[in-house]
Amino acid sequence: MQSLVYLDANATTPIDPRVAEAMLVASMDLPGNPSSGHSAGRAARRALEAARGDVAALIGASRPDEILFTSGGSESNLTAIRASLAARPGRHTVVTSTIEHASIHATLNQLATIDGVAVRRVPVDGCGRLDLEAYQAALGSDVALVTLMSANNETGTLFPIPDLVPAAHAVGALFHTDAVQAAGRTDIGVTASGVDMASLSAHKLHGPKGVGALYLRHGTPFSSLVTGGGQERGRRAGTENVPGIVGFGVAASLVRTEADRTCLAALRDRLEATIAAVLPDVVVLGDRHHRLANTACLAFPGADAEMMLDRLDRAGVAASAGSACAAGGRQPSRVLVAMGQGGFARSTIRFSLSRFNSDADIDRLLTVLPSIAREARVPLAEAAA
Repeated sequence: MQSLVYLDANATTPIDPRVAEAMLVASMDLPGNPSSGHSAGRAARRALEAARGDVAALIGASRPDEILFTSGGSESNLTAIRASLAARPGRHTVVTSTIEHASIHATLNQLATIDGVAVRRVPVDGCGRLDLEAYQAALGSDVALVTLMSANNETGTLFPIPDLVPAAHAVGALFHTDAVQAAGRTDIGVTASGVDMASLSAHKLHGPKGVGALYLRHGTPFSSLVTGGGQERGRRAGTENVPGIVGFGVAASLVRTEADRTCLAALRDRLEATIAAVLPDVVVLGDRHHRLANTACLAFPGADAEMMLDRLDRAGVAASAGSACAAGGRQPSRVLVAMGQGGFARSTIRFSLSRFNSDADIDRLLTVLPSIAREARVPLAEAAA
């Protein structure tokens, strides 16, 4: 039986064996609570702080204590939004984009419905690029927070975050970026960019699931979402997940030294070029010049993406129709609809690579994909139904 060809890294990455080993050692050898004053507690605290330093180094934070550990990217996003609104009590508006991750989109919808928060969503063009004029027009003295993703999880398109921060700060707003897909895959440099907050997740860079972080620039006003104890410098109550955080730290350290974006981009480009040579009507979605090196978002006009994914899965290839948080339903991709690419929303597949992929994986994909794409084409009347 052939091994699985895993091409869904934007949903999650396979854990690095060295990360898993470090977590096992931490589970066995660090039994103490990091808040305890005895030697076992101090040992756990040292491991936690070492990981904090590794995560800070990954994103270019100037101080390790700017890293607040959470349960993942969704919690970090929610915390950033709610903390920002609490810190700006006289302001009730959040500026965001039309293609943010579901955790941002749903949270803002809820706040608008329940708490009366005004949400201004800045549109994007057909490549997923932010409308810069509309962004400037959305800013004003009523804005508490700007929250814009660093990289889109479906298309890989990058937003120019360092260029967007000054305008937000000029009107007194805080700036948060969802950097879950970008961390370890592109240089996000939080200190240099001037962002106030950034969300991270370990499982996007070969770390464990259920562990994330929120970068909080030193001096940024903050209101804790999880209260009760003094953990994480009083910013998030609850005993820290030491093995998971240790794994996050190891993953952050490894991606700094081993990530080869040039190699990933070459694999992605080969995948796209070879498919296009066999299926010339395939459309590459997203900004081809400013996107993550690992992401290929491909539309197969007339094909049923769910049928293709099922047959790819049976052939031993794992891919995705878009965000893992929105998979499993028949609703078209909200991101593609916002880009004006709704006509491709049911025929698009995302292939997202990691450093564990190789030319052999691309070869395997290319042996099965063309015939699957042809077989998955549906009559026009059925596709329109």
